[in-house]
Amino acid sequence: MKHTAVFRFTADDARALYFSVCQEMGDVGDRSSARVRLAGDDTLVLEVTATDIPALRAALNTWLRLITIAVEMREIAAPALRT
Repeated sequence: MKHTAVFRFTADDARALYFSVCQEMGDVGDRSSARVRLAGDDTLVLEVTATDIPALRAALNTWLRLITIAVEMREIAAPALRT
């Protein structure tokens, strides 16, 4: 049985977030897979599928943390990008 979770993140810089995390798509385990895509100009979609609930939890922890770090780095870099 496959288990899937889908998250949608709305952000003005969704494209930048996508390019920050899309490089990690090839780095997945045997029991889970992840797909990141853009839906329009301002929405990042994360879809994680796994063979069991513990694998889904582990993959979600990884991917949600990657996206959180990307958001935090954009917030830190934003003042420097404006000057």
